[in-house]
Amino acid sequence: MRILCLDAGSSSLKFALYDFAALDDGHLRFDGEVETDAENVAAAASQVWERVREPDALPDAVGHRVVFGGPDRDAPVRVDGQVLPELERGADFDPLHLGPELAIVEAAMQKFPHLPQVLCFDTAFFHALPDVAKLLPLPRGLPPEIRRYGFHGLSYESVLASLGHPGGRIAIAHLGSGASLCAVRAGRPVDTTMGFSVLGGLMMETRPGDLDPGVLLELLLKHERSASDLSEMLYRESGLKGVSGLSGDMRALLAAEGSNPQAAQAIALFVHQLVKHLGAMIAAMGGLDTLVFTGGIGEHAPAIRERACAAFGYLGLQLDEGANARGDAMISSKESGVEVRIVPANENAMIARHVWTVLEEGSR
Repeated sequence: MRILCLDAGSSSLKFALYDFAALDDGHLRFDGEVETDAENVAAAASQVWERVREPDALPDAVGHRVVFGGPDRDAPVRVDGQVLPELERGADFDPLHLGPELAIVEAAMQKFPHLPQVLCFDTAFFHALPDVAKLLPLPRGLPPEIRRYGFHGLSYESVLASLGHPGGRIAIAHLGSGASLCAVRAGRPVDTTMGFSVLGGLMMETRPGDLDPGVLLELLLKHERSASDLSEMLYRESGLKGVSGLSGDMRALLAAEGSNPQAAQAIALFVHQLVKHLGAMIAAMGGLDTLVFTGGIGEHAPAIRERACAAFGYLGLQLDEGANARGDAMISSKESGVEVRIVPANENAMIARHVWTVLEEGSR
């Protein structure tokens, strides 16, 4: 079975084609990434269709990453007449991702009308959170969808799969343009930093992370900022980009750190928040056995890893400086009381596995 995996983000469309003969026999044929935005989804999709036009590359099924599945979607599902209208009603929930993702689903259905299409939700992984970790401290009687969800679930699943689903207490730091942390104990999520939306938790490339709601009330009521103004600010103008006034790209900020005080301040705030939230994840698990870095920053910014890990020497955590600088798979020293690893994020591999499972179970 050939499975085409599509991961539409706010600025790019990642794709991959896998061959499967059995669940544990997935073989990557090719993958790639196309730059896009909400206005150019069709053009980006057409570039992917060019890659799969040859007879030996035609897919048998298509899998999609969908950031938000709502309160009831706890597993991947085949596209049907119910799930897409349900997701379309919630498209305003995450304008950065859901709009492009649904547009790619529609494009794939038009291109391959007879193929099964499977939606894989980032939020599904976190249905296993303890009930208390899903609660928000708000009045009862609000709509049931107003609760904590958690995101980057496919990334966290792929990390655990790469680690062989080990036991113990694992903190995973998914650090990229979007950033979050997840605490995993005995293979199940205990807590995570993102909650109701992709705006919460850690400071990110252009999103603020956790923010005192009084700031928004101040801007709405006293500074006459509209809801659309605030949405634009929170999704596209805050985080590293907002604090630095230069860029949301960590590579650019690290390059400018020595000469640009605002870039240095943005990096310092990012590390401060990373340490603070990581400490909370460790407390939620009652300790730490393994720390994993993944995502663009997590995998490729040794300076950020070093500065964050330096705060946890009291746990016996020690980095191997050479291994960290090289980006080895294991970057903790032999004497370290905590294993520290780098595991590349691979959401598409997880999508392919989910699609195979859904279709195999459906054929029985």
